[in-house]
Amino acid sequence: MPAAELILKQTVQELYCDHHGWLFGWLRKKLGCPQNAADLAHDTFTRILASRDALGAIREPRAYLSTTAQRLIIDGARRKRIEDAYLRELALTMDALQGHQSPEQILITLSALEQIAFVLDGLPGNVQQAFLLYFLEGVQQREIALQLQVSERMVRNYLMQALLHCNHALDV
Repeated sequence: MPAAELILKQTVQELYCDHHGWLFGWLRKKLGCPQNAADLAHDTFTRILASRDALGAIREPRAYLSTTAQRLIIDGARRKRIEDAYLRELALTMDALQGHQSPEQILITLSALEQIAFVLDGLPGNVQQAFLLYFLEGVQQREIALQLQVSERMVRNYLMQALLHCNHALDV
């Protein structure tokens, strides 16, 4: 192991052993939660290890550790505010979309409509229109007859023809 690496390892070990207990106690008082204090103490030393160049220049280890930990607390608070704002917006979006179909439901519906269009392909226009009006839009047979300018009996024949065609297409 090179001499510089050995010195770095020794410096980190001394810093950790000499000040970890103090930093943990300071954070526990500040945060009021031993688990969060332990996590933040760990994060503080991890951040210090990531900036190896600064390790040799530390004159006041406790001030350096507390400043680093304080910055991590501020970063965590900022992250928490952003997360809370995101969750509020997500909740508002969910409230606004309540009663609407989800993207998955829309995709399933579109897929079903494509299948219906494929199955109805080849049927005369009035038969297709009667089927779509009756089964998809819920229009009464009497209203379909008026719209297509045919009798109600003819609408029933159209619907029967469409259903037989669908049944045959699905059996194949």
